[in-house]
Amino acid sequence: MRKYEAVFIFLPSEEEKRVQILERFKGIIEANGTIINIDEWGIRKLAYLIDDIGEGYYVLINFESTPEVIKELDRVARISDSIMRHMIIREDE
Repeated sequence: MRKYEAVFIFLPSEEEKRVQILERFKGIIEANGTIINIDEWGIRKLAYLIDDIGEGYYVLINFESTPEVIKELDRVARISDSIMRHMIIREDE
């Protein structure tokens, strides 16, 4: 098990979808790992416009899991319309 950090930027106007996707992410992680921390930063101004949108809802998740979980999180984030950007990195030991 390795430690990872994931940041997701959601569309600011879609709260229901955000809650559903976060629950799905929690289920994926907890199936083969543990969640250390979930930090919802809220709506923040973006550095540049993404599809003519200037704000995003940021969520930071720290967790321990296997590389297979990372692939599944990445796949789900790519097909979710309410996620504008995401990044998953491995934390150094």
